[in-house]
Amino acid sequence: MTSLTQAPKVKLLVNGELVESQTTQWRNVINPATQQVLAHVPFATSSEMEAAVAAAKHAFKTWRKTAIGTRARIFLKYQQLIRENMAELAALLTAEQGKTLADAEGDIFRGLEVVEHAANIGNLQMGEIANNVASGVDTYTLNQPLGVCAGITPFNFPAMIPLWMFPMAIACGNTFILKPSEQDPMVTMRLVELAMQAGIPPGVLNVVHGGEEVVNAICDHPDIKAVSFVGSTRVGTHVYNRATLAGKRAQCMMGAKNHAIVLPDAHKEQTLNNLAGAAFGAAGQRCMALSVVILVGEANQWVPELLDKARSLKINAGAEAGTDIGPVISCTAKERVESLIAQGIAEGANLVLDGRKPAVPGYEHGNFVGPTVFTRVKPGMRVYEEEIFGPVLCIMQADTLADAIAIINANPNGNGTALFTQSGAAARTFEEDIDVGQIGINVPIPVPVPLFSFTGSRASKLGDLGPYGKQVIQFYTQTKTITARWFDDSVTVGKVNTTISLK
Repeated sequence: MTSLTQAPKVKLLVNGELVESQTTQWRNVINPATQQVLAHVPFATSSEMEAAVAAAKHAFKTWRKTAIGTRARIFLKYQQLIRENMAELAALLTAEQGKTLADAEGDIFRGLEVVEHAANIGNLQMGEIANNVASGVDTYTLNQPLGVCAGITPFNFPAMIPLWMFPMAIACGNTFILKPSEQDPMVTMRLVELAMQAGIPPGVLNVVHGGEEVVNAICDHPDIKAVSFVGSTRVGTHVYNRATLAGKRAQCMMGAKNHAIVLPDAHKEQTLNNLAGAAFGAAGQRCMALSVVILVGEANQWVPELLDKARSLKINAGAEAGTDIGPVISCTAKERVESLIAQGIAEGANLVLDGRKPAVPGYEHGNFVGPTVFTRVKPGMRVYEEEIFGPVLCIMQADTLADAIAIINANPNGNGTALFTQSGAAARTFEEDIDVGQIGINVPIPVPVPLFSFTGSRASKLGDLGPYGKQVIQFYTQTKTITARWFDDSVTVGKVNTTISLK
């Protein structure tokens, strides 16, 4: 924790009001390109956490019965407000997170798509009915909200991932406690302010800030029914185990090591451009970043041209025009990336492009790491096994598509993968044989649009249901099945039956 400067204090949101925390624990929000202190974020007290949950619990009594059309119209208004404030939101995100303005707008836009999806809640939350399952008997289902739900979000997508969470939960009739990343909460809070402006009632959406103590309080609180998490595998495993032990539903989207296979028949120029963008864009700080490329057969000859693409990328502060790669989030993150690069060299990987300590005039104190490429990478090396979360690409080689698939399937993670080819037969083999939740065919980062669910798998995910899409409706609702028979008043009353037959 650090001493407070004249920078503004980030507020909590409790029962519809932005309030200043009474905590004694604060953390600086730092511009990663300049080290400027932008704001101070509080680590909420236990009483503030209790107040947020109490407000959400009270609001649920009326919000759960709010007409579905009313809920939908709030999100129609909300998406309009996000669009109108896109430039402000992107600038704020870039300042505190470091992304380029184009990446920041993309971050917000992918969240906006989920807000638009939430406005369709009338169709998404419908149940089913079967008429006359027996004589005069109907069976139907209701998808009803759970109660107070909570979300814990990471630093790398401070707009998109909060927008994955609270709009869908609230549209389903739940109330929500949001815990943003303490490293870059400012754009999240601006999005929350716009949500309140759109008409979300007091207590339906609440925000608490903090670290491990607040995360544990969310997992343990008896009035919170479901927890959604996106972040590291270490924290996600802790959240899932603690939340489910407390009897809650939990979904945790966690770490990854995403691979792409390149076959010799792939469209060369398009493939190289896609590889460079997916590996180094957003400074590699994406759970869907492409961090391993497996070149098959003659595609091994493409390495020099891939290196040329990487060298052409411009490293600078995200707010500067023409920037391709901004800084990583913190000094600690930069040190970790550089340490793993050094470890890769020590373990025998061939460092063919070294991005450490790039010259960025005017931003000498920024957390910059340039595009970095290893060849001769093998399973067992730390640069292969660990999620680096920086602009580091590992290149491997395989003789056949089957060999490349075997490498990917042996990795414990299963978030995303891609194949570059012009062969339909090869693509179909890949789809059938690969054991990864999200697959791209000539698409390097196969994150699905909100009509579908995010389906990472294996060690990249805990919990059966993913965020957004149809699966998240199941996550945020409980299904009730009703079997009903109505008797005509003219029917003569018969003797009492101890069993009911539906025949």
